[in-house]
Amino acid sequence: MMNKMCMAAILAASLCAGTTFAQPAAVKKIIETGQTDNRVMHQLDILTNRFGGRVIGSDAYENAAEWMMREYKRWGIEAHLEEAGELPVGFNRGPWFGRLIGGDQAMDLHFVTPSYTSGTKGLQRGHVLIEPRTQEELDRMKHQLKGAWVLVSGENTGWPMDRSAKGDSLRAAIKAENIEIEKQNAALMEENWSKGTKHAMKPLREMPGLFYKEMCEAGALGFIQSAAVPLRALYDRALLNDPNTTFDNLPEVCDIKLDEHQYKIIKQMVKERRNFWLEFDIRNHFKLGPVKYHNVVASIKGTKYPDEYVIISGHLDAYDVATGGIDCGTGIGPMMEAARMIALSGAKPKRTILFVAFAGEEFGLLGAKAYVKTHAKELGKIANLFNRDGGPTPPVGISVPQAMYDDFVEVCKPVKEIRADYPFEVKVAKPFKRPTQSGGTDASVFAVEGVPTFGFNTQDIKGYNFSYGEIWHTERDLYTKNIPEYQEHAATVTAVVALGIANLSKQLSREGMHKK
Repeated sequence: MMNKMCMAAILAASLCAGTTFAQPAAVKKIIETGQTDNRVMHQLDILTNRFGGRVIGSDAYENAAEWMMREYKRWGIEAHLEEAGELPVGFNRGPWFGRLIGGDQAMDLHFVTPSYTSGTKGLQRGHVLIEPRTQEELDRMKHQLKGAWVLVSGENTGWPMDRSAKGDSLRAAIKAENIEIEKQNAALMEENWSKGTKHAMKPLREMPGLFYKEMCEAGALGFIQSAAVPLRALYDRALLNDPNTTFDNLPEVCDIKLDEHQYKIIKQMVKERRNFWLEFDIRNHFKLGPVKYHNVVASIKGTKYPDEYVIISGHLDAYDVATGGIDCGTGIGPMMEAARMIALSGAKPKRTILFVAFAGEEFGLLGAKAYVKTHAKELGKIANLFNRDGGPTPPVGISVPQAMYDDFVEVCKPVKEIRADYPFEVKVAKPFKRPTQSGGTDASVFAVEGVPTFGFNTQDIKGYNFSYGEIWHTERDLYTKNIPEYQEHAATVTAVVALGIANLSKQLSREGMHKK
């Protein structure tokens, strides 16, 4: 009897030792792969240069999601598409170009258009006008609006002109106010003339495209607004949020955001009444809807606590004015490579590791909100969500509550073996007030639900002079803005730390996370 008990004890001890040995071996393999066969830039190359910009509702988004599915399955990781919502129509962006003809010299035009706005009807050439501010000005130029490109007021912030009923209401109010201002100015002019006073005229109120519908009906080709460089382009939010939007009532007039320097030159040429023309070829194409969009969810199932989770995430969608190389290629690329590294390492995590590419972050955190709603019963079992959505800079540490500190210190010890020249420090985070509404990233949707969302602290430690503001939703959000060594390090650190949290003997404590 004693012999059998001893043998059982020895066997149990050997199994335990085997498991203990297996995880350090897996971590070692991850680090080795990260140093000698890191393919994060390959993942980013395919994502950004083969598929390009990926607004939801586009072929590029759907193709990227299918590609991710294929890659996960090639690595032996279960993956599926999870429906997150639908749009009334879809949108695909093709090439675009424009140029100035006539004047002192020809000019290639530097411009963008927001997603879900109209393209041209082939190559269209027209003269240029400055938009009217009053009914009198509209009446005076009404005939000439046909076939014209119209310069509108304001400075582009990325959004198209407001075509909604709310926008129409604002325009009507401003028009009425301007009628009163014109009456007051007429009285002031009369007094200046009759009494010799010097009253200044009251300025008229402005709104881009104040006579938008009237100009469309008169046959304007499109509207051109000044835009700061680098050019920013978002999407027609009102169009997609309008329950009445269908394929049959889409915009038909272009909304162009032109380099502010060129805009200034062209506006001056119009004022001088010079003879010149602009021509544009803009291939913005809509898809018949409704169009569903999906989160991409992959998983390595836990061996001991399969219904407890560690999540690595980023958002798959990206504005199509560029290719989404940073926002959010820097989330998706390291996430995919971390998944590949963990799979290649042979690790058998105790908890399930999920790799989630959220849809529609740029359109209002849509994919994350859908995920939280669908998986409401699982939220209490998420150890931590590591969401990356802030640029290519590498992890240099993490700040966590006191109750998690010792666990993270232990889990993060191997990080210093990845690169000796990269610092990494675990710090204690003070309790914070639990948020009541989501903010600027997918992680905030989970934070509202009380899920730990402690992400890595990052820093441009080598001095690459990266500026997130330069690429945020602009034409410069490209693959070339990535920093390979930073991305490689991010992928490796993410894999090591996520696996470590998944292998803890107990779930991370949420004690002291929030202020009471």
